[in-house]
Amino acid sequence: MLLNVLVVHDGAVEAASGALVASAATTHVKKVATVVGTQTSLRAFTQSRPSSSSDGSPSQTPKRPRLLSRKGATLHLYDPVDVSDHTPCTIIHNFLPPDDADRLLVEMLEESKTFGKMTFKLFENTVQSPHTSSFFVGSAVEQTAQKCDYVYNGARLTDVRRLTPQLEHVRPRVQEAVNAEIQTRIRTRYPGGQKLKHQSPAPWHPNAAFVNCYDGPGESVGWHSDQLTYLGPRAVIGSLSLGVAREFRVRRVVPKDDDPGRGDAQQPPRQDASGDAEGQIAIHLPHNSLLVMHAEMQEEWKHSIAPAVAIDPHPIAGRRRINVTYRDYRPAFHPRHTPRCRCGVPTVLRVVQRRRENWGRYFWMCHAGHVPGQEGCSFFQWAEFDDDGNPIWSGGGGGGEEMNAASAANTTHPNK
Repeated sequence: MLLNVLVVHDGAVEAASGALVASAATTHVKKVATVVGTQTSLRAFTQSRPSSSSDGSPSQTPKRPRLLSRKGATLHLYDPVDVSDHTPCTIIHNFLPPDDADRLLVEMLEESKTFGKMTFKLFENTVQSPHTSSFFVGSAVEQTAQKCDYVYNGARLTDVRRLTPQLEHVRPRVQEAVNAEIQTRIRTRYPGGQKLKHQSPAPWHPNAAFVNCYDGPGESVGWHSDQLTYLGPRAVIGSLSLGVAREFRVRRVVPKDDDPGRGDAQQPPRQDASGDAEGQIAIHLPHNSLLVMHAEMQEEWKHSIAPAVAIDPHPIAGRRRINVTYRDYRPAFHPRHTPRCRCGVPTVLRVVQRRRENWGRYFWMCHAGHVPGQEGCSFFQWAEFDDDGNPIWSGGGGGGEEMNAASAANTTHPNK
């Protein structure tokens, strides 16, 4: 808590001390001896006057509090209002009725016994995901399509399951909550109270779910943005946490031009300060919490589940955390519509995050090179969308370029 207040006041001890003294009259901090920890809201130290228009009336878009994280530091957030103010997410604690949450947890713990680790190629090395997972869809038709048509990390999934009874049971509640949070976000956070460019105006309809199991404090997932290929631009994801509480870390992506000529997609990005230029924010995800990753998340931020030093065991899950990420697979992004590379594989949709001159532009590229034992091609094609995120195809979705493929591939880290 003291570190966070110092961060807010740019390291000024006197200013931080004054804020603590002023807050002490109205705020009582309860000390809790747990690994997960608690804290008071940072709002007491970051209140700013509401912005107003030229005629003195409140503006349509409230002034957003300045980002509190700092380079090289991790800011820990627990309060839902703090999370909404300082990250591209909102969180709802105690989301499901307790019995529903426990039933879903028990069901997923049983399912997770047969989860597997994904294997893929990363910079010429074959690696496995540091946790187990599986994929769930709503119907037998969708199950067949996912196995035969869809491609992930350049390969097809073999473990595609039907949504279980409890996953189906909670899905409408997740859908209702996420749609409500989307509208609140647009109304209170986005310029002019309008949706973002390329964000779909259609209601969010979760028709698939990736379920991850983190067994123990050492299991994790590194920094990444979720794949947009079948979700489209400005995607929203509803993430339900069950079992052991873990830290969900986010950091803003800051564009940084690399050295001229450093465009080799087969070499890992340099470990310089650009990846942590604005620091990290840790959102604490307790059992039965719903995190909504909003439309600005995947393009402008990265997220991870870091290894933990210690965890508080859960009475049902023990040391395991179950994470259910509900997603809206849009029909316009079915692989039958998207470009295919010269390998004959449906391409992956990515966004430029590191090259300042093309920051925020989307592109299609070959993903076959991420399959162990396979080499990808240099296919590259800029992606075009209308204001609502619908794809605009030129030349029937084919074509493509080779000259910029390697450079573009180096704009983001591989997606999950």
